[in-house]
Amino acid sequence: MEDKNDKSGLLREVVDGATGIIGSYAATLTHLFRKPVTEQYPEYKRPMPARTRGRIILTRSPDGKERCVACYLCSGACPVNCISMQSEEGPDGRRRAAWFRINFARCIYCGLCEEACPTLAIQLTPEFAFSKDSIEAFVYEKEDLLVNHGGKDPDYDFYAHAGVAAGRPKGEHIGEDEPVDVKSILP
Repeated sequence: MEDKNDKSGLLREVVDGATGIIGSYAATLTHLFRKPVTEQYPEYKRPMPARTRGRIILTRSPDGKERCVACYLCSGACPVNCISMQSEEGPDGRRRAAWFRINFARCIYCGLCEEACPTLAIQLTPEFAFSKDSIEAFVYEKEDLLVNHGGKDPDYDFYAHAGVAAGRPKGEHIGEDEPVDVKSILP
């Protein structure tokens, strides 16, 4: 009896394997005889999905100032270490990047820098096709990355939510409580 079950199991495996191979060849043959579709790439660029991750930009707050506070979270999150920067305090008391550099020759466009950014300064655009003559030209400085708009979130202002004294006194930011006088709560 076992001999008969072994033969039927073997036959079932052979039939399953053959149908898999025939199905694969059938899919290939259907595409083989289709008319090819040619897109004239430089003239016609296919619209990219909204969540496409491409070239990185640095955006600005609604007041026109730089959003980047040089917190180093983007460079810490970058798996290939292509982002570097130096922080400084501006004349208005706001923290900012003295210089900001991205090496696009090393960037893998993973989007981790965009996710790590608390101020929404770094954003990835759908632009994916940019080429240069030399590898040194892929190193972009802050001036090359800064744009004059807020990107995907034009109305977000980090300093309106941060609760720091830069720009407004303490207690006047969105959702912030009045400062507590610690001398009044002493025993």
